[in-house]
Amino acid sequence: MKNMIYCFAALACMLLPSCSSTEEITNIDDGPIVDMRPADPKPISLTAEQKVFASDNNAFTLNFLKTADSLSHKNKSFIYSPLSITYVLGMVNDAATGITEQEIEQTLGFHEGGIAAVNAFCKQLIDNLPEVDAQVQLNIANAIFLNNRYKLKQQFKKDMEAYYDAKAEVLDFAATGAAGRINQWCNEKTKGLIPKILDSVDKDKVSYLLNAIYFKADWTNKFDEKNTREETFTTPSGDKLLPLMHQEVLINYVHTDLYSAVTIPYGNGLWNMTVLLPEEQKTTDDVISKLAETGWAADYSLSPMSGARTYQVDLKLPRFETSSDTDETDAKLIGMLRQMGIHQVFDSVFAEVPNMCEDQNLYISLMRQKARIIVNEKGSEAAAVTVAGMNKTTSVGPEPVIPRAVFHANRPFVYVIREASSGVIVFVGKFTGE
Repeated sequence: MKNMIYCFAALACMLLPSCSSTEEITNIDDGPIVDMRPADPKPISLTAEQKVFASDNNAFTLNFLKTADSLSHKNKSFIYSPLSITYVLGMVNDAATGITEQEIEQTLGFHEGGIAAVNAFCKQLIDNLPEVDAQVQLNIANAIFLNNRYKLKQQFKKDMEAYYDAKAEVLDFAATGAAGRINQWCNEKTKGLIPKILDSVDKDKVSYLLNAIYFKADWTNKFDEKNTREETFTTPSGDKLLPLMHQEVLINYVHTDLYSAVTIPYGNGLWNMTVLLPEEQKTTDDVISKLAETGWAADYSLSPMSGARTYQVDLKLPRFETSSDTDETDAKLIGMLRQMGIHQVFDSVFAEVPNMCEDQNLYISLMRQKARIIVNEKGSEAAAVTVAGMNKTTSVGPEPVIPRAVFHANRPFVYVIREASSGVIVFVGKFTGE
């Protein structure tokens, strides 16, 4: 039985680089070591093209992480879901043509796949991501709220229902209750985590396109609350006391010259959070820049040939909560996406989105995302809502020895929540204690 467990551990590796330095540790209160390695996975099967899309959309995610960090979040904690942005722009892309379509697809990592392929990829995730683990709650919801002065084109309406499960709801944008209805949808789809996305509705908008992603999962093995203690956490502004959860676990661990990292599984292990802790004299900016440069696949893999190893880790992780709102940052969401290469869809003159509404060419005049995450001893709960407001354009082997390591996240770190079989990253964030 012991041999079978160790063999399974080797097959469950999720991190590529081999580990170098380790430290001896002592069990918490001489208690049992918790085995956090995954079990009973039910993976998603992607086509070869969709695997490329997933990998390159992750590259968009990591570039977005770098852009957001460099523009407005130097010392502050944040959480985002670039996948939520992908869904909103995917819906817009369905109605786009020409350079507008090319810029959206290239920047999101879909190359020249075309509208049909992008729609099929988004549909694949909507249908299958929530099914990989019955212990994990995941909901991806899309909606279209249409100004009652306009009418959607039939093909766009069919595509939204078929690929995005999005049915258009017609509202009087001049009515006082319009914003309340949209915010009600937002609140329902995030189970109250994000109760409001719009302060008001612009009566001149043609439509609002929304995506909401809700995630809730327990750790494969929960932290014991009796081991959580107030300890020193070094923030960019100095030391402060934060509650650090503590557990000794069998877990996938890696150590490089830049960072050490652990992958903490939820449920059956296909969903996980990877925490990347910079080495001394390194920063979260260094880690984020490296991820944006090399991509996720260069450092992480499910392949048993990756060289990763299971470690017995003395793990400490803060209990924390973080919220983000692009409307309250120095760099608005449209500005971030412009910097990443999407320009024309935001241009009131040159945007090419003729296939959404009858007799109208549209552009994106507003984009906003709110996101929130709660991490505690039980697990994690996270949600994101992205909205795009559309306006008319102004013109048309042998048993291994398990090594030991210490991983105390008592200083700023980067984290990623992803589904392992598809490789799709759903949330990215940074925690600084501020």
